Amino acid sequence: MKLRKFMMRAAAGASLITACIAQDQPVSIQNSHLPGFVRPYVAPGIAPIHLTNSSRLDSLIRAGNLYLTVADALAVAIENNLNLEIDRYGPLLADSALERAKAGGPLRGVPSGSGQISSVNSGVGVAGVTQAAGLSGGSGGGGGGGGTGAATIQQVGAVVPNFDPTLQNASNFSHLTSPQATTILAQTDALIQSQHVYNSLYSQGLLTGGQFQIREYQQHFQENAPDSINPVNSARMDLQFRQPLLQGFGVRLNDRTIRISQVNVAKAREQFRAQLLNLAASVLNLYWDLVAARDELKARQDALEITQKFYEDTRKEIAAEAIPAIQLPRAEAEVATRRQDVLIAQANVRQQEILLKEAVSHTEDPLLESAGVVPVDRIEVPDTDDLPPFRQLLATAMAKRPDVAVTKYTDQTNEMNLAGTANPLLPSATLSLLTYDRGLGGQGNVIDGGPPNPYFVGGYGKAFAQVFQRNFPNNQAGISFSMSFGNRASQGDYGIDQLQYRQGQVMGQRDTNAIVVEVSARMSALRQAHTRYSAARDTRILQEQLLRADQRKLASGGNRNTTFDTIMADQRALIAAQISEVNALANYARARISLDQVLGETLEKNNITLEEGLNGRVERQSQIPDIVGGQNAQHK
Repeated sequence: MKLRKFMMRAAAGASLITACIAQDQPVSIQNSHLPGFVRPYVAPGIAPIHLTNSSRLDSLIRAGNLYLTVADALAVAIENNLNLEIDRYGPLLADSALERAKAGGPLRGVPSGSGQISSVNSGVGVAGVTQAAGLSGGSGGGGGGGGTGAATIQQVGAVVPNFDPTLQNASNFSHLTSPQATTILAQTDALIQSQHVYNSLYSQGLLTGGQFQIREYQQHFQENAPDSINPVNSARMDLQFRQPLLQGFGVRLNDRTIRISQVNVAKAREQFRAQLLNLAASVLNLYWDLVAARDELKARQDALEITQKFYEDTRKEIAAEAIPAIQLPRAEAEVATRRQDVLIAQANVRQQEILLKEAVSHTEDPLLESAGVVPVDRIEVPDTDDLPPFRQLLATAMAKRPDVAVTKYTDQTNEMNLAGTANPLLPSATLSLLTYDRGLGGQGNVIDGGPPNPYFVGGYGKAFAQVFQRNFPNNQAGISFSMSFGNRASQGDYGIDQLQYRQGQVMGQRDTNAIVVEVSARMSALRQAHTRYSAARDTRILQEQLLRADQRKLASGGNRNTTFDTIMADQRALIAAQISEVNALANYARARISLDQVLGETLEKNNITLEEGLNGRVERQSQIPDIVGGQNAQHK
């Protein structure tokens, strides 16, 4: 039993350690550390998904409350937000797509038509002699070329060659027995043949669109027929080069997928930066909305205290018969109204806390779920907003906004991709060059008194010596040409791509015009928000002064009925002014965030780097505030 408990505790500890390690690992692809020759055939390691909150979030919970500065709210959101975690895979997918593009070949999901090159060494043995004479249905060797078979290419535009070298080998071992109706050739009723065939192919695609191939063929053949050379060892070596001259020709055509993928890597990073920027702006809005909600709650609570005190004073005045009893129900109604306002404000605070906690956490955590959120920082409004000139802000937006960069990258890739549909407009012309050598060697046998040819007596060494000495050279050259009358499919593909490219350029200009309007609108909104806040603050100050003046008038013995009504009106006006100031303060914060977002400066203004977002880990340490009695001393 003790051993079992120990093992259970050890397993639980190991699971906890594993979860912590997994949390610390950024989303990445780790290549194998095996030797280079083996590494391409071993699956790389993929970091596990993150389903637990970072330790930073737990460290910020004190006395049942989650204390957050603006910097900490952004940090825990970067480390824990699920939407950002999903977006974090985008750049990695782009990196993998680039790796695949460097290998060449058709797009992912499009079948390749390349096949194994094979041949028959005709003329060897009884069956070979029959085939060479045209007496059987087999196909003779000597072509050395490969076909695309029945592959259906669905990719629009020219398909680039495979740039990764390919080595293929096919080895075949057979033992065949064939009945012979006539014994003229085989001189036996049952022809028994033993054959070993080794066929190897090395191929390499070229950026020009061509392909280079080397094929090495070996055959060991033995039969029970009376051959002058039996068993026989044959060898063959081919060198083939195929190069498109019109359609499919050109380095800029065949490396376009690599260049597009390289741009897409940068584009994916900008797309992630856009998501990171939007998350930061969203968290800032949620943070300041919570600050505003708590400020409104405090204003409502202060109003309730003032109204409650006024109610108690009214009861004392009525008891002293200084004012009529009819004033008490009015004071009671005012207290009930203020109490209802407090309850609504408390519900609003709880709702804002839920929204902020959802944005900064991975999963539901009972400790986090029960914790209240205490924002440490306050909204600060400068005396004046000295904004740069409009044209300067517009230039900043065009230089820093990630969506502007994404649009530029998209235009670049669209322009690169035009070559894929422009080149197929040309006819097809392919130059083929083939040179191959053959060799033959084997055991010599005396047949009908005639000795074997000593030139062919020997083993594989004899056969390969003939190949490398080019004793039996063969050279072929050819040009194939084809064209489509009308060429409507290629014309249609080219028109679609060109029109979509032009359409994208117009859309880019439309987006630029929208940015001009957006920057101007956000500048105006910030200035208006600053003006409204100043007016709301001044109004609140005047209402406080007016209330104090009427209270002094009531204390000095003025008309109590008139002063009573005036004080109640002053209280309502002061509460409205306080709430208006809170709302104006929150609107100013939103306007500031919105302008930074439009300018693309949200990350820069809050000291957030792209690498922190990609890694899901913020390096700077949290500023944990001092807590006294479960409350934030700074917040007090």
